[in-house]
Amino acid sequence: MTLEDREVPVAWAGVAYEGNLESIGDVRRFVVGFLTRLRREHRIKVPSPAAGAAELVASELVTNVCKYAPGPCVVNVELAGPALEITVWDTNPAMPQVCAPDPGRIGGHGLEIVTILCQGFEARREPIGKRIKACVPLEPATG
Repeated sequence: MTLEDREVPVAWAGVAYEGNLESIGDVRRFVVGFLTRLRREHRIKVPSPAAGAAELVASELVTNVCKYAPGPCVVNVELAGPALEITVWDTNPAMPQVCAPDPGRIGGHGLEIVTILCQGFEARREPIGKRIKACVPLEPATG
């Protein structure tokens, strides 16, 4: 396979953060900027509900980094067909736990929200830390 044969994403962006509380707002602005670029430069239709979901998913994933894996993290966003892939790498190898819905529980709803909003969610260990990928659909699911 040559470089010319590889599938190149239409749009991709990545950024590194310190993994502190300021990173949460920073990643939200990063995702909004990426979606704005998709709309303006690539003429990709990104409905407001999908944009809001992508922003929330990215901030929930980075919030978990701040809580459970303080230190550097890397966030990548990529247009992958009809979905936006959001990938977050952090330095903690402990795998995330998605809690069962419990309206009486205070906290611990972040990954529950992420899995509801996404059409795909995966976590895998890396040589250092872990990588979490969530796929936010850009179009509503058809029944």
